[in-house]
Amino acid sequence: MSGALVIIPTYNEKENIDRMVRTVFSLPADFHLLIVDDGSPDGTADIVKGLMAEYEGKLHIEERSGKLGLGTAYIHGFKWGLNKSYEYFFEMDCDFSHNPQDLIRLYEAAKSGADVAIGSRYVQGGKVDNWPMGRILMSYFASVYVRLVLWMNVMDTTAGFKCYRRAVLEAIDLDDVQFIGYAFQIEMKYRAWKKKYKLVEVPITFTDRIAGASKMSTGIFKEAFIGVIQMRFKI
Repeated sequence: MSGALVIIPTYNEKENIDRMVRTVFSLPADFHLLIVDDGSPDGTADIVKGLMAEYEGKLHIEERSGKLGLGTAYIHGFKWGLNKSYEYFFEMDCDFSHNPQDLIRLYEAAKSGADVAIGSRYVQGGKVDNWPMGRILMSYFASVYVRLVLWMNVMDTTAGFKCYRRAVLEAIDLDDVQFIGYAFQIEMKYRAWKKKYKLVEVPITFTDRIAGASKMSTGIFKEAFIGVIQMRFKI
């Protein structure tokens, strides 16, 4: 059994999923991969199931009915992995906005002492490609806003490319996590930080998706804006 589980939520990612699976398994580390698919009507799950014989015992899928939210997909994956013997849990998007090669760097950071290794756009060496300036500014100042409200010493508070040590997920009451969208990423970091775990930012280049449709919406940003204030006083 591998010690490292990469969790990728999917919804309509047929353009990306085959290449993503093959890329992860080409890396010089023994990763296992769990796809959590929310009933993709485009056949994403069928593509994954077609690859499972090729990567027997390393590629897994959990299918859910309907779009239930990013946060619940990751929590589903965490619980699935905690019932196994995995020690490291990775969050990653399927659209190649997160470079799979950076899994190795996050893994090394976690094995070197980070309890949560964060793929960060906003520390020295990190950057964003292919985003319009307006979206870059919105994302950057969202992180500034989160730091001001929560007093959390993390530059990229909304980052979704991360590695958790098993102990962190065991210490967080996953059933108590409140948010399912953009705010989920903030809440998980904040809960780990409040429990005095060591959060380390690893510089990455974030690249906007080329294939498939973005899942971002104004409702997701609204949840995050209001949710940060709720976190400050409830967690």
